[in-house]
Amino acid sequence: MWRGGGGGLAKVMLLNPKKRKIGSKTFGCMFLCYVEHSAANRFLVLKSDVIEHNTIVETKNAEFFEYMFFLKVSETPKQSIDNNSDAMCEVLRRSKRQRKETSFGHDFYTHVVENDPTSCLQATRVPDAKQWDKATRIEIELILKNNTWTLVDLAKGAKLIGCKWIFKKKYHLDGSIDKYKARLVAKVFTQKPNIDYFNTFAPMIRISSIRVLLALATTHKLVIHQMDVNTIFLNGDLKEEIYMTQPKGCVVPSQENTVCKLLKSLYGLKQAPKQWHEKLDSVSLCDGFLPNDADKCVYSKSKNGECVTICLYVDDMLIFGTYIDIVSRTKLFLGFNFEMKDMGEANVILGVRIIRK
Repeated sequence: MWRGGGGGLAKVMLLNPKKRKIGSKTFGCMFLCYVEHSAANRFLVLKSDVIEHNTIVETKNAEFFEYMFFLKVSETPKQSIDNNSDAMCEVLRRSKRQRKETSFGHDFYTHVVENDPTSCLQATRVPDAKQWDKATRIEIELILKNNTWTLVDLAKGAKLIGCKWIFKKKYHLDGSIDKYKARLVAKVFTQKPNIDYFNTFAPMIRISSIRVLLALATTHKLVIHQMDVNTIFLNGDLKEEIYMTQPKGCVVPSQENTVCKLLKSLYGLKQAPKQWHEKLDSVSLCDGFLPNDADKCVYSKSKNGECVTICLYVDDMLIFGTYIDIVSRTKLFLGFNFEMKDMGEANVILGVRIIRK
C-alpha cells in the first residue's frame, strides 16, 4: 500500500459508527500529509456527493492507490476508484472556479525550494553564482589536501572514466539555506564488476540503534555531541587502479593532457562506501574501540569507569560519553585522522530532534 508524500490518490470510506461497516458512500481524495499525534491521515476531497469539494478531512479509513498520482494516472490501472477514473482526471484538470485559500492545519508546513543547478555552466548563470563558485573551490581544496589523486599520463590500455559536478543546497528546519554544497562525482556507469571493483557492500546503522542509544543517554545522563565528516568518501584508500579525467574548470595549466590517477575513493565510485567503512574501522580499532556485535556501525570503549560510544550514519556521527572530557578527547582523535566538523551538542539526527531538559 502506497504511503508516500502528498499527491497520491485515495478512496475514503464512510463508516457507520454503530455497525462499523463500510457504507455505500465513498469519495475520491488526494493524500496531503499525516496528522500529528494521531493515526489518521489528512486528505483533500476531489469529488463527492456528500462532502463539499476542496474540503480537508481527516480519517484512518482510506484505501490508497499507488498507481495513481496527482495530475497523472497510469495507462493500465489494475483497479479503479468506483469506475470514476475519468471523472477524477477531469477534476484534477485546471478548474474554472474562483480560487480560495485553503488551510491545511497548524502542523502542515510548506517551503518554496528553488531548483539546484544541473551543470557548471548553469551554476555560473544563477543569482547565487558566487556561492556555488565558493562551494566548488572549497571542494577542490579538500580533495587536493586529502591527496585524492595524482596527475599522470594515461597508462596504455587503461580505461578512462569521466566526472561531473553535483550542486545541492542544504536547508535548516525552518526552510532557510544552511549551506551550498558542491561535490565532484565520478561517472561510474562504465565500471565493470570484478574488473574495476569487487565488493561494494558497507554496513549502515539502524535507526533503532540510535533510538536505543538516545534512551540510554537519557537514563544515564550521558553527554551527546555530534560531528560531521567532511568529504566522507574521500577518506577510503583505493586498491584498484582507476583513471579519471580532470574536472571541468579545474584543469591544471600546462598539464591538460594528463589524467587523474585516483589514490583515494571518490563520490560515485561503487566501492567508495566500503572503502570508507574499512578506513574508519581500522582507525577506531587502533584506538581501542570495539564494534558492537549487533550493529557494526556502533563502536564503544571503556576505561577506568569512563565510557564513550561512537555511532555513524554515512557522514553524521553521534558521540555518547559519561563525561565531557572523554567526549572531547574522542573528538580530537577523530579530527586528527579525518576532516571533521564539530557540531557541538547534538540537535538533530535522521529527522529526530534531540531536546535535553
